[in-house]
Order: sequence, then C-alpha cells, then structure tokens
Amino acid sequence: MEKGLTLVIHWFDSLESTHQHLITSLREGTLLAPCAIGATTQTNGVGSRGNAWVGKAGNLFFSFCIEEKQLPLDLPLASVSIYFSALVKQILEEKGSSVWLKWPNDFYCDTKKIGGMITTKTGATIVGSLGLNLCSAPENFGTLDIIITPKALAEDLITKVEEKISWKKVFSKYKIEFDQNRNFSFHLDGKLVSLRDAILCDDGSIELENKKVYSLR
Repeated sequence: MEKGLTLVIHWFDSLESTHQHLITSLREGTLLAPCAIGATTQTNGVGSRGNAWVGKAGNLFFSFCIEEKQLPLDLPLASVSIYFSALVKQILEEKGSSVWLKWPNDFYCDTKKIGGMITTKTGATIVGSLGLNLCSAPENFGTLDIIITPKALAEDLITKVEEKISWKKVFSKYKIEFDQNRNFSFHLDGKLVSLRDAILCDDGSIELENKKVYSLR
C-alpha cells in the first residue's frame, strides 16, 4: 500500500491496457474495489472512441476503481469522467500547469491534446482510467507543461478522489472555463461536431442542435 493512502496501488513494468487489466481483474475477483493499477509502459491502451493509447516510459498509464456508493451523492453518474478529469486538472493547476479540459474529458495544453480520461461501470464499481503525456508524445500531440512523475500524480489523484469533493464545487470551476471549448469540436455519432454554440448544463451534459448530449466514456 502506498504511504498515506487507503487505496492500494499496484504498479507493473508493462501492460497492454491498465483499463482492461483492472476490469478483467475485478470480474475474475483477483482485485477488489477500491484499488488502482499503473504501468510504466502501455502497449495497447484504450483511448476515446476505441482508439489505442500507447506510450513510452515516463508518461502516465493509470486506472483506479471505487464503488459507486463511494462517489459524492450529488454527482451525476453520466458525468463521472468529467468529475475525475476536473480533479486531475485541479491537481495540475495547483502545481503551475496551464492544462485545460476540452469537453467532456480530454486534457489539452494550448491547442494540443496531451491525454484523456475514460470511465466504465462494471456492476456497482466505477473504473476510471487516465492516460497523460508527461514527457513524450506522438506526432500532433502535446506534453504536459510541468514536471511531475507518474506515481506522484497517481497518488495525488487518489488522495483527491478520497476527499469526495461535491460535484457542485468541482463543476463550478469547470463551468467557468468551458468557453475555451468554443474553437474546438468533438465526435458525435461518428461525426465531428463544433462546440461553438454548445450550452453546458448543470449535470455536465451539453445542449447542441436541440439535443442533450452526455459524456459516455
């Protein structure tokens, strides 16, 4: 168990996917919530829309799980990815980073994506997975603008999750920064849709073209 944490973090030299490994371990009963796993390298990670998120040593490949009942009572489950992402953003911001969140849960420095968060519900357990380019990135992607080790960020995130900060408090900051999305787009039903006219709702969803859209990853 990592010092100061009530949640066990298991570290591996290499995994195909921390997200899939944790989900499989939960289903097989070899790991129980709450727990977390990290990998020095990841060879076939799960990114948004089923894309692979692969990276080299020094970047963060991290997954954690908690029971749904351990989440803040006011947190809309459909926006749990936004909630976890906002906690990461808060940690990095407090350390001097200018990272920002593109709806719903992609991390950007300036105009380049540096990582993302995905979540999966398995039974009564929520699995959150974070991939972040801390020191190196593929072409057309960026890296974090401050120096932090994978383990340090993982520990800080678990500590923050365990504080059970209310959705209302976390979302109030997220909402203020939403205008940074206006010049960007996201994928909806296989199409690239502009966020220029999107309206952010209090439950984390957006209203766009007379439709209410939720984060589903």
